[in-house]
Amino acid sequence: MTTDTPAAPPGLAGRSGSPAVRPRDRVALLVLLTASFTLAVDFSILNVALPRIGSEVGFGLAGLQWIATSFAVCAAGFTLFFGRCADLFGRRRQFLTGIAVLGAASLLGGLAEAPWMLLLARVAQGLATAAVTPAALSLLTTSFPEGPMRRRALGLNGALMAAGFTTGAVAGGLLTDLVSWRWAFFVNVIVAAFVLVAGPVVLQESRSSERVRLDVPGAVTVTLALVTGVYGLTQAGERSWGDPTCWGSLAVAGALLAAFVVTERVVARPLVPLGILTRRAVGWGNLAGVLAFATETSVVFLLTLYLQEVRGYTPLQAGLAFSVLGAGTVLGGLAAPRVIGAIGGKRAIVTGFAVQAAATVALVFLDDVAGWPALLLAATFLGGVANLVAIVGFMVTATSGLPDSEQGLATGLATMSQQVGITLGTPVMSAVATAAGAATAAGAAAAGRVLHGVEVALAVNAAACVAAALVCAVALPATRKESLA
Repeated sequence: MTTDTPAAPPGLAGRSGSPAVRPRDRVALLVLLTASFTLAVDFSILNVALPRIGSEVGFGLAGLQWIATSFAVCAAGFTLFFGRCADLFGRRRQFLTGIAVLGAASLLGGLAEAPWMLLLARVAQGLATAAVTPAALSLLTTSFPEGPMRRRALGLNGALMAAGFTTGAVAGGLLTDLVSWRWAFFVNVIVAAFVLVAGPVVLQESRSSERVRLDVPGAVTVTLALVTGVYGLTQAGERSWGDPTCWGSLAVAGALLAAFVVTERVVARPLVPLGILTRRAVGWGNLAGVLAFATETSVVFLLTLYLQEVRGYTPLQAGLAFSVLGAGTVLGGLAAPRVIGAIGGKRAIVTGFAVQAAATVALVFLDDVAGWPALLLAATFLGGVANLVAIVGFMVTATSGLPDSEQGLATGLATMSQQVGITLGTPVMSAVATAAGAATAAGAAAAGRVLHGVEVALAVNAAACVAAALVCAVALPATRKESLA
């Protein structure tokens, strides 16, 4: 139960049988989707600008990684904690507070003149992302009853979030080349101002009606586990999987997770009731989410290597080449609710992974086709559509069948899966590509080694999609078909 339930969901459609849609509800949806899109953009908007930032602010080459790592570690490490806080202390309150922190941190980042100022801004941006994302998602899921309306809302949210990752790469290149990398921060200030003006008017508060104390031991252990685990994964991507820091961090993360499980078994009010993870829809649904984000984001990384190292594209040209992928993700997010309504969530996830695998296999043969740009655009578009069908299917599946009082927890788990997947995919595929490239014949040209590594990694990526489809087909519970009407 929640203390407040909107009179009508911030709906999307004027179809028969749907509640009447008020202008206030449409603005509420716009506010939540704008925030989700902006947070997704933040994951990638600075990547192409890192060398410029380093030279202007004073980062050494080795220190540049921390601009991305500090953000990723905080964004992924604190999501589960903040997801549960949203349930207990108020989703609207946490959403607006997080947006305010995001705006202030972005202003600091845009004005930074020293490395410590920029890193402080990125840490604060990461914490704000961890707070806002599950709060925004749980506001969406508690505003819509399970069924067509919730699927449409999650479909739009998924489409905009996925498009945000691609848009960030393009926007970062354009802003850096045409204006200044500082506008990659200042844009967030403008968005935060809009959300803070409109949000208090159109968003209604909701929280658990039961007053429960936060499980502090559980919160501390799981947050430290996620922080050290994500840090280990980022170090694997920046250095190598053989780096002692990587394996040391992952070992500490494993020990902390074990301590977290023990803690949750003995405390009276656990942060994460372990029973929720034994629900097939939640447990296996979140695994599907990790794999969906890990596979597609790593495809972008691999194709970036191919375009720049093999084909000689500039960073901006490579970013623009992914605009078709962005269009595919938007279409996939819009189509996913209908697909799920027609065949059910389980079949949508399985089908999405299967089609994504086929599209990724086609990319293995890019260098063997005379008209390779057409193949690149067609395969990335199809893969983007399929990936978003799987992602929205995972979001719907992992948040279904739970009371409103646990939606913050459910969306916190879903957000954690998303961000762990994003963090995991690139270092794993980078390691595969590096190992395969090193195994090429001695004396091979650098471009040839990169090409072979990318081809092998893409094949492994496609195999991971096939494995995900098979696991989901066996493990996920069957869902019934539902009409969208």
